[in-house]
Amino acid sequence: MGKTDPPPRKRQKAGEDQAQAQQEDTDTSQLAAADEAAAAAASSPAGRKAPRGARAAAEQPAAAGDASGQQQPQQRGRKGSRRQGGGGTTSAAAAAADLGGEPASKPGAAFQPRDRRFTADSDTIMEAVVKVFCIHTEPNFSLPWQRKRQYSSNSSGFMISGRRILTNAHCVDHHTQVKVKRRGSDKKFVASVLAVGTECDIAMLTVDDDAFWEGVEPVVFGSLPQLQDAVTVVGYPIGGDTMSVTSGVVSRIEVTSYVHGAAELLGIQIDAAINSGNSGGPAFNSSGRCIGIAFQSLKHEDAENIGYIIPEPVIAHFINDYERNGGYTGFPCLGVEWQKLENPDMRTALKMKPHHKGVLVRRVEPTAPAHAAVAAYDILLSFDGVDISNDGTVPFRSGERISFSYLVSQKYTNEEAVLRLLKDGKEVTASVSLAAPVKLIPFHIKGAPPSYFIVAGLVFTPATVPYMRSEYGKEYDFDAPVKLLDKLMHHMAEQPRQQVVLLSQVLAAEVNIGYEEMLNTQVVALNGVKVVDMRVDHSEQLPCTEEYLHFDLDYNQKVCCGSGSVQLGFRVDVVRGLWFSRHLGSLVDGCSEEYLHFDLDYNQKVVLATAHAKAATQEILAMHCISSDRSPDLPGGAAAAAAAAAAAAANGAPGSSAAAANGADAAAAAAGDKCKEKAGSGKSSRRR
Repeated sequence: MGKTDPPPRKRQKAGEDQAQAQQEDTDTSQLAAADEAAAAAASSPAGRKAPRGARAAAEQPAAAGDASGQQQPQQRGRKGSRRQGGGGTTSAAAAAADLGGEPASKPGAAFQPRDRRFTADSDTIMEAVVKVFCIHTEPNFSLPWQRKRQYSSNSSGFMISGRRILTNAHCVDHHTQVKVKRRGSDKKFVASVLAVGTECDIAMLTVDDDAFWEGVEPVVFGSLPQLQDAVTVVGYPIGGDTMSVTSGVVSRIEVTSYVHGAAELLGIQIDAAINSGNSGGPAFNSSGRCIGIAFQSLKHEDAENIGYIIPEPVIAHFINDYERNGGYTGFPCLGVEWQKLENPDMRTALKMKPHHKGVLVRRVEPTAPAHAAVAAYDILLSFDGVDISNDGTVPFRSGERISFSYLVSQKYTNEEAVLRLLKDGKEVTASVSLAAPVKLIPFHIKGAPPSYFIVAGLVFTPATVPYMRSEYGKEYDFDAPVKLLDKLMHHMAEQPRQQVVLLSQVLAAEVNIGYEEMLNTQVVALNGVKVVDMRVDHSEQLPCTEEYLHFDLDYNQKVCCGSGSVQLGFRVDVVRGLWFSRHLGSLVDGCSEEYLHFDLDYNQKVVLATAHAKAATQEILAMHCISSDRSPDLPGGAAAAAAAAAAAAANGAPGSSAAAANGADAAAAAAGDKCKEKAGSGKSSRRR
């Protein structure tokens, strides 16, 4: 039997295979010819541009798509040369000749990243990027009269106009010394910190030495990028001492949580690697303009190469704020908590008409200026003429929406904003002032030392997030007491300076036997009067004429001390602060009670006799090498004493400055002598 012809489909397949084989032979021949041409051109003195065109022409069919974004049929070349996606390929011959091949187009070219290559002026631009060296000395929030051992850090920064340098605020947090070094230089220059923006995580530095600024062009800022725009991050991350350059694209632009300052501001997410040391470095677009500052990254087992940069609008706000006010005043807030109104039944119940859109106001901060115009269960329809949607977003750019808090963050402190509200079905317009937020438990103390006050071994300090982190570690939001976390997350300050005053710990002594285990409990009242904060204005003082001081603490605890040992500042309705106006010897004038009564949270109480408290305080301070019974910022502290002495000197009081200085020196010397005695005995008095 003779061989029969294959079926039509097999014939077609055989024809395709034959055509494919011919095409592969043709492509192979073309590639071989291109390689020969490249080698010949490279060895000829006429120049080396020929290989680029020859090899590029051979590889061009392997790319799919055209400039219009229409998909074209894919063709086969040599084995292994088929590519899908990517931003283009540089031929081997062109690479050997140090000539970059042109990127090949691909489907959806209109949505592909722009040219990732740095510009021809990249060397000039990178000259403005500096390495920042900082020595940090953080306070010991658990022992607030001390500081921790100093440590050093390296980060990045860059020069801008006006002989200024920008970096991250967390790079110079609690700094004692800052130095900067230019690229390729072996000299470090001492820098001074002009402003620190805690919320936006930006710091501004300057260098007085003129030599530092010679021959450098400052960085120029660009506009907010588009999605998938190329971005190049320059800095000095870990892994080496020289400058590092990483590239990526813009992945997302939205209101982002800033970890350092716990603020919600506009942020840019990129897929370029941002590592420790990159912080403060600039991010450039393909035109060599700065579009942001690297500041944080997402570390998660399910996430890779997710970094964040501070965008130009936030940077501009920081710089303009500094130039307007001579310092950083912060980003204002509206001072309201709101809820989405996406449920149609809820909108109907709230008397919203079909064309109405907005968000429901849940609470208004008592300290916010908006408190006078906005009430709970009002409906916020628009902010400064921009309508707010039911999900709390506003138009951002073409095809994009963003949280309306972005509009608030674009304003400056004490600026006015126009709100359109729906109150019980009626539209009203109100103009409100925007102020910096007031937190009952602040997330940051902005470089200041912590406040503290000690009497009879009882250590009082305000609750702050740094203090909670010091006491309970990085997982403080899980490990801290529930009541404290509730105040942190849900409570609002009723007065501008209101604080949660804690009985932090008790320095064990005979006078406070039985109270040693009390720690981190809120002080509710002192002698029956509510405690609001650690400080008080002199204009609000009222002397205590009772024999005892009764401190009501949280958990219904109580502390009582003889009032002869202290002088406390009062207002008629509330205790405005736990403070002392003079040294211990003169604190008996205002109070005559026999006991000090501390009422604590959870209905705890502490009661101390006046005479014992008076006699024991200085001895306890000396035992623990504590130079003062209060922090310098409190009335009666070193700073307050210096201010009073300066005022007295200005008024012509003879010898007042010297007397104040001598008194402070004597107290410090006495404490130092006690510490030396204890050091000689070989005993340690430190207790945690």
